[in-house]
Amino acid sequence: MASIPANELAQEILDACLRYGTWPARPLDALIERALDDEDEFRARAATRALFGIVVERLADLFEPSLCDVYARLFSHVISRALRDYDAKELLLRYGRVRQLRRFPGGDVRRVFVLSRVTLGADVAVTSMALAAAKQRFPEAEILLVGPEKNAEMFADDPRITPIAVMYGRSSLLRERLAAAAELQVAVDEQGAIVIDPDSRLTQLGLIPICDDSRYFFFESRGFGGELNASLSTLTSEWLREVFNIESVEPYVAPPKQKSFAEITVSLGVGENPDKLVGDHFEQVVVSALLQFARPILLDRGPGGEETARVDRLVDRLRAPPLLNLHDGSYASFASHILQSRLYVGYDSAGQHVAAACHLPLVSVFAGYACERMLSRWRPSGSTSHVIAVSDRTDSTVLDQTLGAIAEAAEEAWVISKGRMSTST
Repeated sequence: MASIPANELAQEILDACLRYGTWPARPLDALIERALDDEDEFRARAATRALFGIVVERLADLFEPSLCDVYARLFSHVISRALRDYDAKELLLRYGRVRQLRRFPGGDVRRVFVLSRVTLGADVAVTSMALAAAKQRFPEAEILLVGPEKNAEMFADDPRITPIAVMYGRSSLLRERLAAAAELQVAVDEQGAIVIDPDSRLTQLGLIPICDDSRYFFFESRGFGGELNASLSTLTSEWLREVFNIESVEPYVAPPKQKSFAEITVSLGVGENPDKLVGDHFEQVVVSALLQFARPILLDRGPGGEETARVDRLVDRLRAPPLLNLHDGSYASFASHILQSRLYVGYDSAGQHVAAACHLPLVSVFAGYACERMLSRWRPSGSTSHVIAVSDRTDSTVLDQTLGAIAEAAEEAWVISKGRMSTST
C-alpha cells in the first residue's frame, strides 16, 4: 500500500463509491494517514490533493442525492481520524438532522452569518443569494459574510455586508482545511445570531458543527432539487423562499467600482482545472474575432502561474494589438470591469456568474463537466447567456459554435447599449 501513488488510491476509492456506494477501508485509511503526515509535507500535500481533487470534488460534481450520503459517511470518517474530538457516527446523526429543510421559526435576529463557499464563482451564483435573502428577511440585522478576504471584496460596496475573514486554502493540507471550522465556531458563538451555510467547504459541506443546530440553516446544494435540471441559482432561490418565507432573490455582486475603459471583458481562467481548457489555437481565434469589433477589450491575466503565462503567450502571438488591454489585480477589480462592460466571453469560471448577475450578454465555453446535471447546475442563466457545452475538445465544430454565439451575443450587447443611451438622453 505504501508504494501505491496517492492518485491511484484516491481513484480506487472513488470507483468503489460510484459503483457500490462504499469504499475499501485500507486505501482510504492509507490516504488519510499520508494526508496527516506531519514530517513529510510533500507526501501530505499529494494525499490531500488526491483526496479532495479526485474523491470529494467528484462526488459533489455529479449532483446525485445518493452520493451526498456516501460523501457524508466517508468524510465523517476522515474528520474523526484527523480530529480526535469528533466521532464519525455522531457527525452522521447530526448531519441527518441539519440537512432536512427547516423553516425559520421567527424571533429577533441581531446578526446573520453567511458562510462563503470559498470559490468565487460559487459565492456569486449561490452565496450572494443568501446575502440578498438575509438583507430582505432581516432588515435590522447585521449581515456578515464569513470567508476569505478576496471573496468579501466582491461585496465590498454593499454597506449591509460586513466581512469576517476566515482563511481556507484550496491547496492547504488536510488538517489546515479542517481547522477553518474551529475559527468559525468562535466567530459565530453568540446569542441572537443565526448561520446560513450554503454547502460551504468551511464546514466540509455541513459535516462539522459550528453552533447549536437551532441557529444553523444548511442548504445541501448537491442534493436539493433531486434529478431536476435546474440551475443552482434557481434551486438556491427556492430553498431560501421556503426557509425564510421571502420573495424571490437573484445573484448579485458589489465590488469597489473601477474606472471603466473596456466594452468587452474576457477571462481565460479555469481555476487550475486544465480539463476546462479548449486550447491555444481556440483562444487565439476567439480573441482575434473579438478584436474585429474594433472596441476596447480587457483580458484578465489571472492570479499568476501557468494561467498568467498562458495569457501572456497569447498576447505575444497576437502581437499586442492596441485595443487589447490586460487586467492585473484582484478578481473584485476585474468583476467591476465586467459589470461596466457590454459583452463578456470566457471559460466556465467566476466571470460568467458575474456577467449573468448583471444580465450582461455573455458567451461561456463550458468544458470539463462531470455530467449533464453538473452542466445544468452551473451554467449561467438568462436570455442573453450563450453556453457552448464542450463534451469533446477535439470537436472541430466547437470553434464555429463559439464564434456564432459571440456574433449573437455581440448583437444583443450593442442593441442593449443603444437602448440605454436613448433612455439616458
